[in-house]
Amino acid sequence: MSSTWRAIGSRILTPGVSNAKLSVRGFHDKGPAARELLETAGRSFLRGYAIAAEARTPDEPEPRLELVPRRFRGFAYEGAAMAFAVRDALPFGRGGRTARFLAGSAARHSYLVHVGIGWAMARAPRFRWSRLLLADPLLRWLALDGYGFHQAYFHTHRYLRGQHRDQRLHWPPDGPSRYAERAVDQGVGRAAWFVGGADPEVVADLLDSFPEHRRADLYSGAGLAATYAGGADAAELRLLRSRAGAWRPALAQGSAFGATARVAAGLADEHTALATGVLCGRTPEEAAALCDRTRPPATAEVPEHPGVPSYEVWRERIAAAFVTDSGVTA
Repeated sequence: MSSTWRAIGSRILTPGVSNAKLSVRGFHDKGPAARELLETAGRSFLRGYAIAAEARTPDEPEPRLELVPRRFRGFAYEGAAMAFAVRDALPFGRGGRTARFLAGSAARHSYLVHVGIGWAMARAPRFRWSRLLLADPLLRWLALDGYGFHQAYFHTHRYLRGQHRDQRLHWPPDGPSRYAERAVDQGVGRAAWFVGGADPEVVADLLDSFPEHRRADLYSGAGLAATYAGGADAAELRLLRSRAGAWRPALAQGSAFGATARVAAGLADEHTALATGVLCGRTPEEAAALCDRTRPPATAEVPEHPGVPSYEVWRERIAAAFVTDSGVTA
């Protein structure tokens, strides 16, 4: 692909910088601290995208991505993954950049890289999605999480307030077709944390407006965002846990995923510990160890659960660890 075509294609598909501002998106603003945190996460994503959009090779962005402050570095890698996936999906592209990026410098950010691919899916024609398939039967579902986040973030009225659900996604081609909707909902729940401005009352009101059969996935996504992105203090996290009610195990599962993403990348901080302490009753390292211990083999689907992706089996195992005799998280 020529540098000119790459620049034009990336420019067309790049979210505008103003989209990181809560006021532009019409999102809830609970105060300066949360606003700055969420907007900085968005700007870091776009910085990563810009770096990768013009990179000559998938290894080139690493030094510049590593200059992003620790708390926001994962978002920059997520944006870079979107850029490489967009380039893979563009006509005349050679493909394979995203896989090489993931196999190299971005390996420790694998959760965020897969989510970033989902952003590209939301901006690329579906007939080009086949160029974005990755081998991991577990984490590839996070691409649909990223797709759901993008749709709820940029089409908030339809996907979050209107509760729209895409039909017949059929991705990945060899996965259970009906599960795609659930994976997308996990991203919608994650986006709700940003739309709600990290205000647990606003976020919970959004999630509780959905039909009950969708709320476990939505609360899981919110738990991941509350842990990875942050923006809430201990009292607010306790309120989120209380509002989750019967879906507290799902909330804790999402929080454990968020902690694992930060621990694996060496980016766990005081807020990570605060969030997992409230939502999981564990340290980030303990939450990550639980995810590692319950993770099915990455080579195949779990045979004793036909029709259920190994990714969902994994999520259920994690959530089960947070269920007490009373049916709520410990």
